[in-house]
Amino acid sequence: MKKIHTNTVIIGGGLAGLFTALNINKDKRVDIIVKEELIETNSRLAQGGIAGELEITKENLEMHVIDTLKAGSFLNNEEAVRVLVSEASKNIKKLIEYNVNFDKDVDGNILLTKEGGHSTRRILHSGGDATGKDIMSALRNECFSRKNIHIHENMMALDLIVDEKECFGVKTLDKMDNLVDFIAENTVLATGGIGSIYGSTTNSLLATADGVGMALRKDVLVEKMEFVQFHPTAFHNEDTKKRQKFLITEALRGEGAYLLNSEGERFMEKYHESLELAPRDKVSQAIYREMYDTWTDHVYLDTRHLGEEFLKNRFPTIYKHLLKEGYTLGVDLFPVSPTQHFNVGGIKADLDGLTNVKDLYANGECASSGVHGANRLASNSLLECVVFGNRIAQHINAKDALKRKFEGKAIEFKGYNYNYKPLKKKLGAIMDEYVGIVRTKEGLNHALKQVLEMEENLNKSKNLSKPYFEALNMVQTALNIINSALNRTLSLGCHFRID
Repeated sequence: MKKIHTNTVIIGGGLAGLFTALNINKDKRVDIIVKEELIETNSRLAQGGIAGELEITKENLEMHVIDTLKAGSFLNNEEAVRVLVSEASKNIKKLIEYNVNFDKDVDGNILLTKEGGHSTRRILHSGGDATGKDIMSALRNECFSRKNIHIHENMMALDLIVDEKECFGVKTLDKMDNLVDFIAENTVLATGGIGSIYGSTTNSLLATADGVGMALRKDVLVEKMEFVQFHPTAFHNEDTKKRQKFLITEALRGEGAYLLNSEGERFMEKYHESLELAPRDKVSQAIYREMYDTWTDHVYLDTRHLGEEFLKNRFPTIYKHLLKEGYTLGVDLFPVSPTQHFNVGGIKADLDGLTNVKDLYANGECASSGVHGANRLASNSLLECVVFGNRIAQHINAKDALKRKFEGKAIEFKGYNYNYKPLKKKLGAIMDEYVGIVRTKEGLNHALKQVLEMEENLNKSKNLSKPYFEALNMVQTALNIINSALNRTLSLGCHFRID
């Protein structure tokens, strides 16, 4: 078995992972593990932008704090929220130093937009609606230029190496199915979301809850998993076989787009004073009610009053996608529906990203840093990645070097092939049906019974393969979500019980 000794191993190559790596001192070796190619990450799909007050005033910062707390139903850790907001400016400026080109007006001023739950324009964007793509391209280039950063593509993280509440690294499987142990002074989980456990999602289908799954198996604290955010406006495609749904950024509503029901009527005034710019949980729940009342599976987004030329320039990615689907932005109504989008809970982490296991950190969507509460405010996700990524890096930089010698136990599994696709498909159907936007005790118990049976069947098919560990992570995370949803009997944020 190959062993690689390093200062820091980062599991995940999205914004949370790369930004952390870039802020670790250049004299420390950093290894980044990604299970496909580095370009294939959830962060790359982000359209809307990154929230942050570049002009730091007490009033500006306080407004962002209040908006975040309101969106999270005040279940947030206020101290973490204040860290997020107060450290936004310096970390966004770091992105600019890494050659991220945010959109500017003719005078060179950075353009700002507004999204749901925000009381003012404070969201920076790049390429119109290609913010994630542009940020990841710049950071990827920066990482490749650093001699201390080593990127391992097509490598699957299997399990953390933990002994007596101390993390010593991670066991992985390379693309040739060889086991590789990373023995590290510091381990950072930055594995992203859980989208693939649902039947449809805006996430990359690589988002198989790997970080949460690995954490659960080593008794790392995980919290607030009942809070699964559904984005109100994914493009509604009648092709039910297509699991990954195309996101329609709410920045479009921030620029004035309306939601219409099947009767062609605006309906958000019945549900929230902020209309189409209410927080995501409120908008998704309102759309669900409209669909239920009108026996339809979608509503419409109306951009006809905004003008095709403006929208073509402001939202080029969406414009091109809709053309392929037979719609013209600014001319046609087009169908949208809520779809799983973001895991609000996750691996419990403190203000320095530390978990309850020594030398193990978590950042990004797989983490629960306390900033989101019961529902995430739009465009705070990219901000969370950079603010807490930098804090993790500074915590690592302040440590003295420590040589790790613990090797961990060998992984011994049967080595036969097994088809996990039917299991994953069944899991997605169960989660969509019973653990979606609306939930009941009866439905959750039904889901629990079925997923427990799936876990039992998985235990009979143990093998050393990427598909097995993905399936294991998905099923174990799904069970945690279901149990968390059962335990919270009252509705809050994006956890909506109708019993």
